[in-house]
Amino acid sequence: MRFMMLMIPGGYATAAPEVRPEAEAVATMMKYNEELKRAGVLLALDGLHPPSSGARVSFKGGKPTVTDGPFAEVKEVLGGYWVIDVRSPEEAVEWARRCPAGENDVIEVRRVFEMTDFPEDVQKVVDGFDELKG
Repeated sequence: MRFMMLMIPGGYATAAPEVRPEAEAVATMMKYNEELKRAGVLLALDGLHPPSSGARVSFKGGKPTVTDGPFAEVKEVLGGYWVIDVRSPEEAVEWARRCPAGENDVIEVRRVFEMTDFPEDVQKVVDGFDELKG
């Protein structure tokens, strides 16, 4: 089972574009990432720049509208993610519990859809797109 662990750092919604984590925090997190890798569960990971340097595209009325960051109405934003492959939801949560996150951080754990999760009619729609299937 694949899961995405979504890091939601406290205060990141209003962070300036040039904000970067401190070396000590990165070193601690890299030890955790190495632990995930050694356990053979890590598939992917990345950190994200603050939303103040991003953009959102909304589609109200079917028309794309671009809003540059920061996004005043947002209280929580993603700071990064891991994709892990584990045997159970409980194992995914246990990996999240072991993360050296800060006091105001949150990690959301969400299962990634597999094609076998969908009914046969949906699976037929994606036949022929093998390079896009996970």
